[in-house]
Amino acid sequence: MTCEPQIGDVFGELLRDALAVATGVGPRPLAGGRLPRPVIEIIERDDGLVNGAPAAHYLDRPERWQPYDHRAVDRVRGATLDVGVGAGRIALPLQERGVPVTGLDTSTGALDVCRRRGVRDLVHGTVDAHAASGRRYDTFLLLGNNVGLLEGRGRAPGFLAALAALARPGAQVIAQGTDPYGTRDPVHTGYHERNRRRGRLGGQLRLRLRYRELGTPWFDYLVCSPDELASLVRGSAWRLADVDDRDAPYYLATLQLRGR
Repeated sequence: MTCEPQIGDVFGELLRDALAVATGVGPRPLAGGRLPRPVIEIIERDDGLVNGAPAAHYLDRPERWQPYDHRAVDRVRGATLDVGVGAGRIALPLQERGVPVTGLDTSTGALDVCRRRGVRDLVHGTVDAHAASGRRYDTFLLLGNNVGLLEGRGRAPGFLAALAALARPGAQVIAQGTDPYGTRDPVHTGYHERNRRRGRLGGQLRLRLRYRELGTPWFDYLVCSPDELASLVRGSAWRLADVDDRDAPYYLATLQLRGR
């Protein structure tokens, strides 16, 4: 007998457990013994591919960041919205630098972890819902591969419009992505071709996350090349001002708000 996972706050639960393992405070996942188990985020793709990644990296302090993370935060100016704040990996060091930073996430559990770690300004919801708040920002961060939040051709215009509604004149978006097309692995190249036959971008992933007995609904998450990103931005309130690919296949893209 097989069972579907219970739909729940996967991200929040795994971040709570990862924080408990890292700090030794609170209940930790065990498997019949005394030693805490590593917290693994399970990523299931719609073609059946399953991957796992340790959740501890969501708690990384700057000394464990990748070089592009440091370059990204060095570009931050003014009031900043960290979209998909997660466990506060980026927001907390920015706050410590004196940057007025707000963390936005759809996971209540993630926001609880941020709060426990000391992030002060947090908002639960989507960029679309937050656009009605009246708050305005100078910098938007989409780090941790969160170019993926554009999802694809259907969602990107609405997402970019919501950011523009939250933007002050001269605002910028700093987004980190991964070019997916350097691989020769047939599991991935075949998936890219399957996507294209269905009218999707090659790296437009259809995923769900799993942790213990919980799962998320299926959702789209975009892994795209800088050229594909440029095509998604074209016609929006933003222009692609710069692509930093010094750590290829990873890149930082900076979008600038067009003059109003």
